[in-house]
Amino acid sequence: MDFQLTDDQRAFRDAVLRFSERHLRAGAHARAHAVDYPWDVARLMAANGLLGITIAEADGGQGGALMDAVIAIETVATVCPRSADVIQAGSFGPIRVFAEYGTPWQKERYLRKILAGEAVISVGMTEPEAGSAVTDLSTSVTPDGDGFRLNGTKVFSTHAPYADVLLVYARFGPGVGGIGSVLVDTKAPGVRFGRRSAFMSGEEWAQLYFEDVHIPPEMVVLREGGFKKQIAGFNVERLGNTARSLALGRYAYEEARQWALQRRQFGRLLCEFQGLQWKFAEMKMKLDAGQLLLYRAATNADRGFPSPDETAIAKAYCNQAGFEIASEALQVMGGLGYSQESLVEYCMRRCRGWMIAGGSIEILKNRIAEGVFGRSFAQRP
Repeated sequence: MDFQLTDDQRAFRDAVLRFSERHLRAGAHARAHAVDYPWDVARLMAANGLLGITIAEADGGQGGALMDAVIAIETVATVCPRSADVIQAGSFGPIRVFAEYGTPWQKERYLRKILAGEAVISVGMTEPEAGSAVTDLSTSVTPDGDGFRLNGTKVFSTHAPYADVLLVYARFGPGVGGIGSVLVDTKAPGVRFGRRSAFMSGEEWAQLYFEDVHIPPEMVVLREGGFKKQIAGFNVERLGNTARSLALGRYAYEEARQWALQRRQFGRLLCEFQGLQWKFAEMKMKLDAGQLLLYRAATNADRGFPSPDETAIAKAYCNQAGFEIASEALQVMGGLGYSQESLVEYCMRRCRGWMIAGGSIEILKNRIAEGVFGRSFAQRP
């Protein structure tokens, strides 16, 4: 059993770090607080092989492993936390489901542009009445001539306000077996965005309305019975979420560690107070434990899709650890940590959102318990 990165992985990490220092260090603070998607970073990453890390070379990607994408997120986030989102969008989440199950025509039309850093894909999953109970979704696809009509609404779709295309989970028929997915161009007739709102993180979202949107047959990704395939792909999104939680927790930890080595109070450096030493010891333990869980889930992935059990454990732990570490780092830095002069408060806000997005900690614990007892537990009465 080897707990070290391979020579190739270390070389990749070092190359990503050099890229990040050269191109992302300047502007990292402003980038974190900007509302718009960092298109300049996306195009730069595409030109340097950092988009589509987990996508097959035949589809225009890099053909790398999930572990490579995790390393890229961790490394980029040490320099520019916001830019780690671009790695996520280009290797995890809906792009993985699309790359796995999309047709050659669909990939040629949309995937190439996404991998060039010129477009982004968003997933339409959550609905006003279907959050954690995602199989209760009511957005429907009904036959209409040689195509279909899409009707329904989605909320909390990451990147939707500036996405070119949406991967929409929709109901072709009753029950879990009736759920599939379609691609929807955001400029298609019948697609309407509601009023923009903002998350605590500063990211914007808008409710999506689909009103008799025509879906030609070539825009269908998965028909009835596609839900389990989609969720298998969604596990990859959870892994990217996990990596960012831990990475931003580590960023906040390093900021606070440097502060404790130079800030003086009562004639002593902060790092000389035992109360703060224990805080850092606990933060370090959480970082190391979380990284082992994250790496286990990434390296044990089968066909690029990680184990649901291992992903649930890693995400639940790292989400909470990242938030707690960022919160403690903020406390160590006091007023400076609480202000927007530092990105520590940004890291805390972002980590708090990931405890909800991509499967809440509570739902993940339900999933872990099913593995513990070897049976499923219905949440419905």
